[in-house]
Amino acid sequence: MVFVVSVLLAIVGFFVWWFARKKLLVEHNAMYRTPMTTGGVAMVAFALMAFSQAFTQIPAGHVGIVDLFGNVSQVTLRPGINLVNPLARVTKWTVQTQQLREQMNVLSKEGLTIALELSILYRLDSDSAANVYKKISGGDYVQVVLIPQFRAISRGVTASFNASALYGVEREQLGQRIEKELFAIMQPRGVVIESTPLRNVGLPPQLTQAIEEKQRADQDSQRMQFILRKEAQEADRKRIEAKGIADFQRIVSATVTDQLLRWKGIEATEAISKSPNAKVVVIGSGKDGLPIILGGQ
Repeated sequence: MVFVVSVLLAIVGFFVWWFARKKLLVEHNAMYRTPMTTGGVAMVAFALMAFSQAFTQIPAGHVGIVDLFGNVSQVTLRPGINLVNPLARVTKWTVQTQQLREQMNVLSKEGLTIALELSILYRLDSDSAANVYKKISGGDYVQVVLIPQFRAISRGVTASFNASALYGVEREQLGQRIEKELFAIMQPRGVVIESTPLRNVGLPPQLTQAIEEKQRADQDSQRMQFILRKEAQEADRKRIEAKGIADFQRIVSATVTDQLLRWKGIEATEAISKSPNAKVVVIGSGKDGLPIILGGQ
């Protein structure tokens, strides 16, 4: 539209310039000099404006879709300055990764209501942008296709899980299944699903309390089993220690005789007699046949 208006105004400016110039040359009247100058400036300005419509600038992370009177080109314009038909309309769409957050109430396998909070990381496939523009009403693929499919798949996948399972590790499996099924549907339509992270799962309060109580009971049971194993190990340790002491005493009893004890006593008496401390040694034998030592300090 801008191109057509610019061309028409440039033509008007040209005729004003041409008519004023002709009058100036024929009649030599200075009154035609100002219209001639004005018409020339207008002609050049609008001609440049019309010429600029043959170029369009596509921002980084976007593609341009060329629509010439309903005929959409399959070749999309890449980021930068592109030469286009001035009569064509260029629609610029982003192909950068975008995020969409959804909150919904869904039913579990046993019919319990679960509050889900999910996100979608998606982007438009640059090579499929023209097809998306032609096939989806208004080109609003997010509202027309992506969100309805995402909600339907989320409800369908959640219905195959037990609510209690979503309290544990199966939450990750839920997000992976939603991502896989949504990718399979949206990829042929020109929308790439990068991931569908599961942000939060809200279970019914009664179920949450029951699961937490069960987990506490399991933890108490595991703690008691640990204590019993520890006590059993301690009992085994004491049993082994007592057996070692008993074996030691048995060996000592078998090897220590009266003759050995007398000999050790004689050695001790000899050592005492050589000691510089004052003492009285009575030669003779006591009950065990050893000398009797009297006095000493």
